[in-house]
Amino acid sequence: MSYRIIVLSALMTAIGSSAAAQFDIPDPVVVRPAEITDVLVNPGMGITTFQRFNGQALNSGLEWSEEGPTAKIPQATERPDFPETSISYCRWFWDTIEPEPGKFRWDIVDLALSEARAHHQTLAIRLMPYDPKHPLPIWYQNSGARRANKPSDKDGKIWQPDFSDPIYMKYWAELVAAAGQRYDGHPDLDSVDISSVGYWGEGWSPYMPAFAHQTALIDIWTEAFKRTPLLMNFDEAQALTYGTQQGAGWRLDCLGDMRLTSDNRDFRAEMLTVYPQQVVRAAIQDVWQRSPVSLETCWVPGYWLKQGWDVNYILDQALRWHVSSVNVKSSAIPAQWKKEFDDFQKKMGYRFILRRIEYPRAVKAGEMAPIHMWWLNAGVAPVYRQYVLALQLTSSAGSSVLHVPVDVRKWRPGDAVFDGTLYIPETLNPGTYRLRVGMLDPRTETPTIRFGIAGRQSDGWYNLGSIEVH
Repeated sequence: MSYRIIVLSALMTAIGSSAAAQFDIPDPVVVRPAEITDVLVNPGMGITTFQRFNGQALNSGLEWSEEGPTAKIPQATERPDFPETSISYCRWFWDTIEPEPGKFRWDIVDLALSEARAHHQTLAIRLMPYDPKHPLPIWYQNSGARRANKPSDKDGKIWQPDFSDPIYMKYWAELVAAAGQRYDGHPDLDSVDISSVGYWGEGWSPYMPAFAHQTALIDIWTEAFKRTPLLMNFDEAQALTYGTQQGAGWRLDCLGDMRLTSDNRDFRAEMLTVYPQQVVRAAIQDVWQRSPVSLETCWVPGYWLKQGWDVNYILDQALRWHVSSVNVKSSAIPAQWKKEFDDFQKKMGYRFILRRIEYPRAVKAGEMAPIHMWWLNAGVAPVYRQYVLALQLTSSAGSSVLHVPVDVRKWRPGDAVFDGTLYIPETLNPGTYRLRVGMLDPRTETPTIRFGIAGRQSDGWYNLGSIEVH
């Protein structure tokens, strides 16, 4: 099969109509689908739910919980005013998942995975060591593990672990390895946070271990999860660089912190001091081209409004970082910012638009047919999982799905072209067929990706026109 894929930018004008001339299409049909402006709900992108699933009640006011669901959550009596989303993000503390050494509560994660599927979502997860309100497992504290602080210290009420302790590495690595063995590559698992050091596993602590211990605690994740995307927490620049060099994407958890100054060395002013500079200093500007960027709001959008912060600056910065998903902690988006968040969702992640397709008015079964397609990714990121671009010929006489030989993961923001030929199966009966386009889940062979064009049918395929088969 002869084909060529061209990713266009400034080359578009130079190539012009010459690309189409490479394959003469006799009696061509040219279709330019109408573009739509809807918010698209697509896999691996969008505003996520947090510790719950589509259609469940939002957090009230400016509060949220760090405790992931351990039982089934009922649906809200009235559908909440919150974006429909393809991702549920949940996280659980060590003590919840492993209440006794070696006895893992995988039923909790299993339930979340099944709930995500039932709500047409995938699940993003984090396993967290502890935080100020949720201590390390008592069995771990009594295991002979070293403590980094003393009860008489200022933070003495919190049992702080020594992260360089071999006992910490042993037990935490066993948990991570068991999670990887059970869930790596699970089709309903969207991503996994790399989590090992400090409160919530965010990677910072007053008791930071040496860098060699930090890398060892990152390596246990990359060894356990080789198929499911990993996300590296942002807080320690050297560790961030290392984690992303191992193939992880990255995430940060204080999107929207527009303070100018901070007296807390562990909670510095993020948006206007730390984040933009650390992206450069950690050399992660181009990670988005191969691995996802996921962000979490500092507080919730309602708090931003209360502080009078500039929502346009915040959302524009997220787009400059090529964001694919954002956790707003299942908190209500202020009504006066609905347009800003709708516009944001239309740009984040990927947004595929078929600008033009040219195909023969008639084809012969058992022969190759030339096709030209021009696509635009109008989002700020690629799609990170492989999906199958396909054309379908369907009629009462029969149907066939033709896979287009492109790797859509390479469709970064901008234009992409397919100039090639597709085989028309010899089994197709003569007649008039509808020509349809879709992007399929390779596991189910069903259309999964929504396009930014009109013509979508109830089964997910998009009508393009008719074609004769001889």
